[in-house]
Amino acid sequence: MSGITVVGHSVSGMISLLAAKKRPELFEHLIMVGPSPCYLDDGAYQGGFTRESLEELLEFLEINHRGWSAQMAPVIMGNPDRPELALELESSFCRTDPEIAHHFARTTFLSDHRSDLDGVATPTLILQCDEDAIAPLTVGEYMQATMPNAQLALIHSEGHCPHISAPDLVAETIRNYLRAEP
Repeated sequence: MSGITVVGHSVSGMISLLAAKKRPELFEHLIMVGPSPCYLDDGAYQGGFTRESLEELLEFLEINHRGWSAQMAPVIMGNPDRPELALELESSFCRTDPEIAHHFARTTFLSDHRSDLDGVATPTLILQCDEDAIAPLTVGEYMQATMPNAQLALIHSEGHCPHISAPDLVAETIRNYLRAEP
């Protein structure tokens, strides 16, 4: 059986990394779009958020799910010249049960998987937007430096969801990476 190639966005990318670390024989490639092993700033590591700012974000989500969705969707999506993208993301957030959304956000934003990066043998492409409010470029650079078989591809796109806002660019970057792999 040949391995599979997994494409995962954000936390899904990190979940695929954890699976590949546990069962490397199942995976041929990991493609991670805007991943982050840790969202918290910690000394020299810049994950994008202070503990205080994340706690405020999570508290806002807990007390006002709809308000959080309306405020955060444009920040996460970026691309202010295309408001329909943020509206679709907001609608998606609003369809999620608020209790589940809060639990998921708390688990995601407060997790730290930096120690899991070392030793991942699976060839990995990290796609990073040059303007991402959720997973800044420093995170992609850290991951590339820490993972022995990782390659960082900086794409000129805005927001945390380039697979939605720039799908052709994401697809082209993935195709080019896979073509170049032996």
